[in-house]
Amino acid sequence: MPKKLAILFLLITVVIDAMGIGLIMPVMPDLIRELLGAGLSEAAVWGGVMNASFAVMQFLFGAGLGNLSDRFGRRPVLLASLAVVTIDYVVMGMTQLIWILLLGRLISGVASATQSTAAAYMADISKPDEKAARFGLLGAAFGIGFIIGPILGGLLGEFGARTPFYAAAVLAFSNLIFGYFILPETVTDKIRRPLEWRRMNPFRALRHVGHLPGVGPLLAMFFFYQIAFFVYPAVWAYYTQEKFGWTPWDVGLSLAAYGLGVVVVQGGLIRLIIPWLGEWRTVVVGLSITVLIFLCFGFVSEGWMIYALIPISSLGMVAQPALQGIMSQAVPDDGQGELQGVLTGVGAIAVIISPLMMTGVFGYFTREETAIYAPGAPFYLAAVLDSIALMLFLWAMSRRGRTV
Repeated sequence: MPKKLAILFLLITVVIDAMGIGLIMPVMPDLIRELLGAGLSEAAVWGGVMNASFAVMQFLFGAGLGNLSDRFGRRPVLLASLAVVTIDYVVMGMTQLIWILLLGRLISGVASATQSTAAAYMADISKPDEKAARFGLLGAAFGIGFIIGPILGGLLGEFGARTPFYAAAVLAFSNLIFGYFILPETVTDKIRRPLEWRRMNPFRALRHVGHLPGVGPLLAMFFFYQIAFFVYPAVWAYYTQEKFGWTPWDVGLSLAAYGLGVVVVQGGLIRLIIPWLGEWRTVVVGLSITVLIFLCFGFVSEGWMIYALIPISSLGMVAQPALQGIMSQAVPDDGQGELQGVLTGVGAIAVIISPLMMTGVFGYFTREETAIYAPGAPFYLAAVLDSIALMLFLWAMSRRGRTV
């Protein structure tokens, strides 16, 4: 029962994490405009700065917080993160100054340890053959939060641009109370390791984890995979509006459909796929599907085709939890927090790079004077990046003496 309650807490934590992001997304432009007294264009620039700042802080502090959880335990890091996030949402909701809002986003980036520490906790309480499926549950939980958050945020936004921030604070605080009473610690003296300040440095932590046998190529592959994946949040709204004339409601509906597909795949089908194919082949299949889907998204000519492709696209999401399971098994028990922190940092770098890259490509191939009109160009680029990830993974397989 304690383990089941702990898993429930972890899933709720990730759902609330995703909901918190989605809750404030619909109202952030209005709040920034209110604080600046400016138009949408200037607000968009500030919004971009805040998103990039969040990702930078994730990278700088992800490995450090992972190391802290390896030394002091998952429980205090998780609960402290939830406490900081609760206060942070309240401050952002009350502020009358744009720089306080920016500071709030910086703090949110630091406190985003909840996801990486939740993954480390899940690794602690899972057997080696359970890890990939359990990581899939976390992915499904994020998908649920991604579906609920924007819808709830849009509804609460009708009561003012600050209301969703207070709602996010209530959710985080409620989960903090739940976790305080039911969450046991998993870091015992057997796997606890001394705190090494040099490994708090994200670059040193990345190098240390990358030097573990067989992990380096997987980290490189994960980096390219993440850059390719972030084509969705970077250009999806722009692409579908340019090519199909979709409204914000159409865009939101398609994202909700995608989130539902991720929930089904990572929360259910992955438990059938991994025992059938094994973790390594599951990654190969997932990456291959994703390459094909990126090409298809670039070529589609009618909006309904998007919905026909979404179930197949969701199936490609089996790759990430299977990859996490492989890397988790390659890292000692006393380094699970550091690994998840490094993965968070790598993902944060991808979040910084991908939007700049993908929106730049989209802008170039859709401007009036372009020689080649190709609004789907970012998806072709994503297919190339994902192909590189697939080749790196096949190389890692060959080094392990594995075949497809």
